[in-house]
Amino acid sequence: MKIGIIGAGLIGKTLAQKLSDKGHQILIANSRGPHTIEFENDKGIKAVELVETAKNVDAVIVTIPFGKVVDLPQDLFSELDRNVPVIETMNYFPARDGIIEKIENGKAHSVWVQEQLGRPVIKAFNNIVAHSFAKFGQLAGTPGRIALTIAGDDESQKNIAKKLIDETGFDSYDTGSIAESWRQQPGSPVYCTDLTTEEMKNALARADKKTIILTRDLEAEKVAELGEEYMNIIVSGNYPGNFSDPVINLFRSINGLPLR
Repeated sequence: MKIGIIGAGLIGKTLAQKLSDKGHQILIANSRGPHTIEFENDKGIKAVELVETAKNVDAVIVTIPFGKVVDLPQDLFSELDRNVPVIETMNYFPARDGIIEKIENGKAHSVWVQEQLGRPVIKAFNNIVAHSFAKFGQLAGTPGRIALTIAGDDESQKNIAKKLIDETGFDSYDTGSIAESWRQQPGSPVYCTDLTTEEMKNALARADKKTIILTRDLEAEKVAELGEEYMNIIVSGNYPGNFSDPVINLFRSINGLPLR
């Protein structure tokens, strides 16, 4: 497949590397230009201008800071076939993205994203921290394989996204329609808790739309308390050899899940 990736942060670059390793042709762009994107092994990966990521491709993945969606060109997807999935991986955090009242009042992140992009999206790759996504992918059938949630309204497009999830080393767990994608947002029991498929069902059932924003804000406070050294590690992606992201058990504890 030919895949356009919009965003070259930790998730975007990991996606590019993992999917190119599976034989896909990757076109990746950011807001600063292709000359700013580098890979240690760029076989199958080409840094391009933003517009090229949405032309003559089989899938597009949007993985930029949530608030930057409004800065994307309004006609970015004008030449993209409606059958091509636009997969978005993003999470809204008001401290970073500014307060978006519609989301604070209960609108699902991905519903809002659809409105900004002017076309339906598939929600995937959003419920895992960058370290786990880079380090913990396993072959299908491996016991304890981590599951990634996926939501959307088009089954054929979902199936493409599920294939990509599997190729990055994770199981997929279908959470339903895009309107139900709030169940995999920050504050949900399935958000960044590294659950297996077997654990996912009960955790999703416990998601509560009335309290998810309160839990999100509590989790953000606890993450801030981890300190500057931790923040430098997760922002840079320069993980020490013995690094284990404390967020996994922190969020499990907050959501009443057993620790790993």
